[in-house]
Amino acid sequence: MLRIAVPNKGSLSEPAIELLAEAGYRTRRRGRELVLTDAVNDVELFFLRPRDIAVYVGSGSIHAGITGRDLLLDSATRAVEHRALGFARSTFRFAAPIGWIGDLREIAGKRVGASYDHLVRSYLESKGIEAEVVHLDGAVESSVRLGVADLIADVVETGSTLRAAGLEVFGDPILESEAVLITREELRDDPALATLDRRLQGVQVARSYVIVDFNVREQDLEKTIAIAPGFDSPTISPLLDSEWRAVRVMVEVEGINLVLDRLHEAGARGIIVTELKASRL
Repeated sequence: MLRIAVPNKGSLSEPAIELLAEAGYRTRRRGRELVLTDAVNDVELFFLRPRDIAVYVGSGSIHAGITGRDLLLDSATRAVEHRALGFARSTFRFAAPIGWIGDLREIAGKRVGASYDHLVRSYLESKGIEAEVVHLDGAVESSVRLGVADLIADVVETGSTLRAAGLEVFGDPILESEAVLITREELRDDPALATLDRRLQGVQVARSYVIVDFNVREQDLEKTIAIAPGFDSPTISPLLDSEWRAVRVMVEVEGINLVLDRLHEAGARGIIVTELKASRL
């Protein structure tokens, strides 16, 4: 039975549960159960703290899990990233008092406050910079004002929290993070994991694409296919009127209305858009 770790709280939790539900797994709990058995799909879901998931997967007690790339790298375990899942995106940056540090090399010899201390320490080592990393569990942006750190490394969204604390970002991002499916290297080819991975990929594709059907005259067919060539290749069928063809293609959701406008201008008629619920490609 495949054991899958799911975040039990935080920004990762609800999207991860929705993703697994759309992939066909049983995710509904009666209460606050920590373990949920899905006998139909031969899996067990373990609801764990997001920060602990990589530890359990890395130890071998859990086969796969959904967590953040940042948490995975900070765990320093044997767990590896298997698939990026495209949600819970975040950016890690260095920040210091305004106008104080402008270059990464100026961090040398200073104290860096961070909740992800292993991640930050590894990054600094990769750049050949020696600095003290001070572990903090929360409110990292207050550490400079309180004298615990000289600068910080933290998640940056709008930057408003940093500005309120008198800080500004500098240097390149430390990490672009998002939710990821993780496992161990020796399990990458496991059939049960392959099924999970294929299902999650199917949901990702279904969320990103729609099916577009339209009719077009033979003389305008090439123009419309150039606009919407499909995922691999369009499906083209003859109609009762021999001058017309029916076309079915997959089109990315983003910018779909612009594509529809261009198809109509190129001669497509009877254009219909259908949402995808699942896919296997």
